[in-house]
Amino acid sequence: MTHASLKTLSLALAAAILPAVAGAQWTANVSLTSNYKFRGQDQHAHPIQAVNPAIQGGLDHAFEGSGFYVGNWNSSVNWLPGNAVETDLYGGYKFRLGAVDLDVGALTYLYPGNTSGNTTELYGAATYGPFTAKYSHTVSRDYFGWAGARTSGLKGRNTGYLNLAFAQEVAPRVTLKAALGSTRFSGGIRALGVPNYVDYQLGGAYDFGDGLSLSALVAGANKKSFFGGANKARLILTLTKTL
Repeated sequence: MTHASLKTLSLALAAAILPAVAGAQWTANVSLTSNYKFRGQDQHAHPIQAVNPAIQGGLDHAFEGSGFYVGNWNSSVNWLPGNAVETDLYGGYKFRLGAVDLDVGALTYLYPGNTSGNTTELYGAATYGPFTAKYSHTVSRDYFGWAGARTSGLKGRNTGYLNLAFAQEVAPRVTLKAALGSTRFSGGIRALGVPNYVDYQLGGAYDFGDGLSLSALVAGANKKSFFGGANKARLILTLTKTL
């Protein structure tokens, strides 16, 4: 490619990208939570206990008028040896079909200190009024290291997670929240004797205004005898500031 062609291509890319960046909408959030649960399971396992505070935060970038978005979210964790942080990178497209809001995208969970937990999923969600249904499907070789893909030869790919959620303002500034989720492990993980399980959460949130909110949720999962303390029901308090 000639220098002139490169210059023309650069100008064309700039003309396409700069208006989108200029029209982007940025939001940021930071939270302090009494316990970080993911799909019903404690993410602080050394030791597992009712109160294991975590600090969390992220940044979202929406391209105005296009429906496309990208984002990053992070949390302190303690379930993988040598790792203390979870970093999520995601991007997708939101659009409306009649009375239903749809959202499709991809999300990668990264654990810099121990990459055996790294996982990538594709997801699709539909929201109608206060109800949301979301399905996530693992496309990486393993699912949070459950299959031990590097050493066992088994795979966590094709693990699926379905979540049904409800969120409705029931009084000024007060929102009731409930969710039920189902994890269906891949054949490789089930071959190790790991059972599928169901998680749940129920509670609410209070909006103080100016982007500050406090939520109180009871969250947990079944199959406690197999997963031990990680699936126990917890009362989780989370204070969040959105900018």
